[in-house]
Amino acid sequence: MTPQVHAFFDEATFTVSYVVIDPATRNCAIVDSVLDYDPASGRTKTASADSIIAFIRQQGLTLDWILETHVHADHLSAAPYIKQQLDGRIGIGFNITVVQNVFGKVFNAGTEFARDGSQFDHLFRDGETFRIGNIEARVLHTPGHTPACMTYVIGDVAFVGDTLFMPDYGTARCDFPGGDARELYRSIRKIFALPPETRLFMCHDYKAPGREDYRWETTVAAERTGNIHVHDGVDEDSFVAMRRKRDATLDMPRLILPSVQVNMRAGKLPPAESNGTRYLKIPLDAL
Repeated sequence: MTPQVHAFFDEATFTVSYVVIDPATRNCAIVDSVLDYDPASGRTKTASADSIIAFIRQQGLTLDWILETHVHADHLSAAPYIKQQLDGRIGIGFNITVVQNVFGKVFNAGTEFARDGSQFDHLFRDGETFRIGNIEARVLHTPGHTPACMTYVIGDVAFVGDTLFMPDYGTARCDFPGGDARELYRSIRKIFALPPETRLFMCHDYKAPGREDYRWETTVAAERTGNIHVHDGVDEDSFVAMRRKRDATLDMPRLILPSVQVNMRAGKLPPAESNGTRYLKIPLDAL
C-alpha cells in the first residue's frame, strides 16, 4: 500500500521530519521530529513540532507512532512534547542501549540515567513488523552511522535516517562512538535490496555542491545507479577507505553535545537540579 508522506524541513538543522499517513484510516506516524534549540541562549522552542501538531489536528489524523531512526547528533528530538499533545508511542532501535552505555559514560550521567532503553515506549528489533492504520511497516536494522540506526519500510516507502543522503551528496559519517564504515556499507546493501521503485526519504539534505535547492526524496534505483559514494560496483573495501578518509576531515556537528544528551533520554531534558534548573554538560577533550 502507498502511504501519504508530508515533509517538514527545518533549515536551521537541515533536518526533514515526516508525517506518514494511511489514507484509508487516517492513522499516521511522525518520523524524526525536531525540538528547536538555540545554543547561544540554551533556550528550547517548539515551533517546528507545533507546525506538525497543527497539521495533524487540521487533517483529523490519529497519531500511532513517534519514530526515531537513531539518536541524532544534529538536532534535539521533540518526541516527548508531541506525545504530550497527541499521544502516540515513541519507538527506536533496540541498540539504543549500546548508545546509552557509550554516551552515559561520556556525559558521566550517573546511576539515575537508565541504560536499558526504558525511556522509550518500544525498542524495535530487526525484521519486526508493526502497523500504521492498515499499512504494514517493517523494520530494518541499518547500523554504521550509529549502532541503533533503523530504516522504517512503511508500505512502499522507506525512511533511511542518516544511512544515506541524496545520490549527489553520498552517505553518513561513521566516526562517532560506535560507528563503523563496514557496517554502514552492509546496511546500505540491505536498503539496496528493496524493490528499485521504493521511494526513499532522507533525514537531512545539505545541498550538494552546485545544487541550489533542498531535496530529500529519491528511489532505490536512483541511489544504486547514482550515489557518489556507494553506487552499484563500489566494493566494501573501497567504500570503507573512502569513508574513513573523508570522516577524518569532518568537524563535529554543531549540536552534538546538547543533542545526544537529550536524545539518549528519548528527547527528555536532563533532570532539574536542586535550584529547579536543568543543565546540559560539555565534556572537555572527550569527543
